[in-house]
Amino acid sequence: MKTQNSNKISRRDFIGTSALVVGGLTIVPAHAVSGLGHQAPSDTLNVAGIGIGGMGRGDLSDVGKTENIVALCDVDWSDNVKKVFDTYPKAKRYKDYRLMLDNQKDIDAVIVATPDHTHAIISMEAIRRGKHVYTEKPLTHTVYEARMLTEAARKYKVATQMGNQGQAGDDPRRLQEMIHDGVIGTIREVHVWTDRPNRGLADTYWPQGVKRPEDMPPVPDSLDWDLFTGPAPLRPYHPSYHPFKWRGWIDYGTGALGDIGCHSFDSVFRILKLKYPTSIQATSTLVNGESFPLGSMVTYDFPARENMPPLRLTWYDGGLRPARLDEIDPGIQMGAGGVLYIGSKGKILGNRILPQSLNDSYKIPEPYIKSSPGHRQEWILACKGGEPAGSNFDWAGPLTETVLLGNIALRPELREKMSFENLHFDAEKFSFPNMPEADQFLHYEYRKGWKL
Repeated sequence: MKTQNSNKISRRDFIGTSALVVGGLTIVPAHAVSGLGHQAPSDTLNVAGIGIGGMGRGDLSDVGKTENIVALCDVDWSDNVKKVFDTYPKAKRYKDYRLMLDNQKDIDAVIVATPDHTHAIISMEAIRRGKHVYTEKPLTHTVYEARMLTEAARKYKVATQMGNQGQAGDDPRRLQEMIHDGVIGTIREVHVWTDRPNRGLADTYWPQGVKRPEDMPPVPDSLDWDLFTGPAPLRPYHPSYHPFKWRGWIDYGTGALGDIGCHSFDSVFRILKLKYPTSIQATSTLVNGESFPLGSMVTYDFPARENMPPLRLTWYDGGLRPARLDEIDPGIQMGAGGVLYIGSKGKILGNRILPQSLNDSYKIPEPYIKSSPGHRQEWILACKGGEPAGSNFDWAGPLTETVLLGNIALRPELREKMSFENLHFDAEKFSFPNMPEADQFLHYEYRKGWKL
């Protein structure tokens, strides 16, 4: 893939590759900006990792190439977590993030990679203490948390980034340039899908569509189950929840939509200038109030924006997907996950222009959207006074709200009424004017001892 200064870019470059170009960084003395309350670009950040056994491990590995990892926190000191401890032997170790933030005043920034239901409370605590925050996707567990976290990051003027790493790639930038160039005309319809929670045809990544287990095995010695539970209702430990399998449980995770939506929706939102939907409709396999359905379809309607018409965005998961296009040649798969743009002059499937005749005749424009230095590097530079990261909370908050609104539309309590009408969302009033009984699902009451 060529950089923004390239003279030419081929269709093969666009379809087949994605490279990142690191931008220059001016080094200035720390004292030159310390009086302004900013980190100097020459300073090294003191970073704490909270939730380090999964995605947090990769986040730390990347950030730790240039910054100091000074503290590590995880509720489960499993063998996997102990390997991370060994990687950073000088970092202090904790199970409770509150004690970590109380005890270590040298922390400049935190990486939050815990289960979804604790993203917001940990991120908010760090923001209120003036720490820069990188939080894995989805940003929060509830719509209300996303709105509050966005406002807090703005109020405390800290550098933020949500962990939807794909936004930093070059391919979405090239796609944006082509669509804004009018390659497929006016777009009124987009389809997004994933096979998750499925793993291939005969397995799943985590359980969904299941009821709460009844047996009560002992809590592993390495795990503090009360801290894992956090603000959620307390229930007995079970390996069906932890490790990793929490994603499919409503009390802890956000299902396939929460897992993949913040990735797949990102470029759609940027390219088509989306923010909040005004109407949502949903259908799914059986729901039970404990775990998310095995498969679902959620439709979001967005109003007209600037020079763009109203748009319908349809999400599919659990192996569901839109019908195969006539324009796709035999032997080419729709894929286990993908994005399909439907325009007045053609279609784009992933990064393939359809029909083939349009693909052959279209001249790809010269690149003009600058490359990212890397998703986590964007955040590091922002922490040191650079421009806001691409998925800072002002961007990630509304995106996460939209994703989580889809999960509200899937609630079993609303299923009958939603068979008669769509769920209407008023973003300014933060309510569902035609279905006020849905307002309760914008947030929930935390367990005693926990607060946002």
